[in-house]
Amino acid sequence: MELFLKITAAITLGLMLFFLWPVYKNWQENGPKAQRGDWPAAILPLGAVVALVVVLIMAVR
Repeated sequence: MELFLKITAAITLGLMLFFLWPVYKNWQENGPKAQRGDWPAAILPLGAVVALVVVLIMAVR
């Protein structure tokens, strides 16, 4: 049974890659380009999440 699940998972992963490859290529060619100010807009929420995790870790100790 375990072997059947591994084979099914491998086939599913392969099919996902096969069907998503054209979408990936299209996104790379026609997707939005990075502009000035994109990095600060991405770093601010990531920093907030990191700060929240640190506060939660400190609260449990």
